[in-house]
Amino acid sequence: MKFKPWKLSLLAALSVSGSAAFAQNASSAQKSIELERYNEARTALLKQGSAADASFELGRLYQKRAMPDSAAYYFNRVPLNPKDAMSLVSAGRAALAQGKTAEAEIHFDNAAKLTKSKDAKVLTMIVQAYAESDVKDITKALSYVEAAQKANKGKDDPALMIARGDIYLKQETGGGEAMSSYERASLANPNDALAYYRKGQLNVRSRNYNDARTAFEKTLSLDPSYAPAQRDLAEMYFYVGKYDDALSGFQKYMAGAEKTPDTDAKYASFLFLTKKYSEALVEIDKVLARDPANLTMNRLRAYSLYETEKNDEALVAMDKFMKLAPAGKVLKEDNVYYAKMLSKSGKGGQGITMLEKALAADPTNADLRKDLAQAYVAQKDYPNAIREYRLRIKNGNGDLADNVLLARAYEMNKQYPQADSLYNVVLVARPTYVPGYMMRAHVNAYLDPTSKQGTAKPYYEKYIEVATANDPAKYKDGLIEANNYLGSYYLFTKSDKSAALPYYQQVLALDPGNKDAKLAVNEITGKNKAAAKAPARKAPAKKK
Repeated sequence: MKFKPWKLSLLAALSVSGSAAFAQNASSAQKSIELERYNEARTALLKQGSAADASFELGRLYQKRAMPDSAAYYFNRVPLNPKDAMSLVSAGRAALAQGKTAEAEIHFDNAAKLTKSKDAKVLTMIVQAYAESDVKDITKALSYVEAAQKANKGKDDPALMIARGDIYLKQETGGGEAMSSYERASLANPNDALAYYRKGQLNVRSRNYNDARTAFEKTLSLDPSYAPAQRDLAEMYFYVGKYDDALSGFQKYMAGAEKTPDTDAKYASFLFLTKKYSEALVEIDKVLARDPANLTMNRLRAYSLYETEKNDEALVAMDKFMKLAPAGKVLKEDNVYYAKMLSKSGKGGQGITMLEKALAADPTNADLRKDLAQAYVAQKDYPNAIREYRLRIKNGNGDLADNVLLARAYEMNKQYPQADSLYNVVLVARPTYVPGYMMRAHVNAYLDPTSKQGTAKPYYEKYIEVATANDPAKYKDGLIEANNYLGSYYLFTKSDKSAALPYYQQVLALDPGNKDAKLAVNEITGKNKAAAKAPARKAPAKKK
C-alpha cells in the first residue's frame, strides 16, 4: 500500500523588505524559516520583543506551520500606519491568514499606491504574501507580479521569480510557468539555493526524478545546510523504490535538521515507509512519550505492530487511534489496516464489512479491491474472492501476481481447470517462474488423483528442471515432492522399477531420513526380505 503520512513542505522565502534596517534584522530569521528551523527562528525573533520586523517574521513562521490565528496575531502586532508600506503589507497578510481576501486586497492596494507602484521590493512582498497563502485565485497576485516586473524595468529578480513560480503552482496546469520562473530566478542569481530547491520539488511533482536529483544536489552544493533539500532528495529515492538510498538520505537529513518532535515524527514515518517496521516502532514510541495524542504516530504504531506480526497489540493500538481520530481524519488506509487486523483476529466478518464500505465509497481503488479479495480468502469465501480478483484484472489493474492470486482462489474453490489455465498464462509470460510449475502440477494432480493419466507428470518434470537450474537449495522441499511423485508414478502406475529408482534415490539425496523413499528403494532393489508395503502416495498439500 502506498501511503504518505505527512505532507511535503512547499516553502517560500521572503528575502526582501521595506527598509534596509528591516532587511538587516530579519535576514537571519528568514534564512532559518527557509531551512525549516522554526524553533531557532522563533527564539531569535522573540528576543527582539515587539519590533515590527520580528512580528512580521513570526507571522510568516506561524503561517508556514499552518497556524493561521497565531500568524494573524503577529502580523497584526505590526502597528498599522497608512503611510508605511510594510505595515500595510503586514495588515494584508493578517487578513489573508484569516481568509479575508477582500480586506487583504485593500491593504495591498494601499501599499502599492503609497509607493506609486514603483517600489519593486514592496510589490514583491505583496506577491510573496499571496505565494505563502492559501488563496487559489492567482489573478490579483499576477497583477502585482507584472507591476513588480515593471518597477524592476524588466530585469528578473530572484525573489520575485520564485514567488511567481509558487503562485503558478496553485494551478493544476501551472507547472510550466512555475518551472520557467524558477529557471529565471537561477539565471538571475546562479547561487540562489532556493531556486534550485524549487526546481527539484517541481520535478518530483512532474515525476522527472533524474532532473529532481540534479536540482537537489545543486541546492546542497550551494548550501550544505539546506536540510529540506536533503529530505526531499531522500523522499524522491523512496518514490523510485531505492529504499536504502532513501533511508541513508533521510538519516543525513536528520543529522542536519533542527531537533524537534516534528522531525522525529517524520523520521519515524520514513522508517515505516521504507519497511523498517521494528525501527519505526522505537522512534514512534519516543514521539508518543512526549505527545501521546499525535494522530500520525498513533496510526503508524498500529500499522507497524501489524506489520511485525503483533496483531493483538496492533488491534488495541488501532482501537485507540480510532477513538482519538476525528471522523474527517480517518483515512481509507486506516479502515483497510483495521479490517486486516480484525480478519487476523478471527473477526473477519467485521473486517470484510469495513472493506466493502470503503470500496463502495471508492470503487475505482484497485488496491482496496485486492485487500477485500484477500479478506474473503481468509474467510474461505472463495467465490467472492474470485469475483473481486476478476474485477481488478478486468479493470486493467491486474498483473501476473494477480493472475496467480486468482488462480489460487480457483484452486481453493476446487475449480481446477480455471486455475490451471491461469497458471499457464503466468508461465507463458515468465517461463523461469519456478513455483508456477509446482502450481500446475498440483491442480493437475487434483484432476487426476489416481495418477492413471499422468497429467501432473510433465509439470513435476519441468519443475525439477527449472528449480535445479535456478537454486536447488531454495527449492529443496519442492524437489523432494516432485521426485517422490515421479518415483511413485513409475513404480505404481507404470510398474517400471528401473525408471522409478533414480527419483527415489534423489529424494534420499535431498532427505536421507525419508521413510517412504527408503522403503521404495529397498523394494525396487530387493533388499526387503518380506513383502514390502507400498509407500502411500500423497496428494499435493493443499494451500491455505
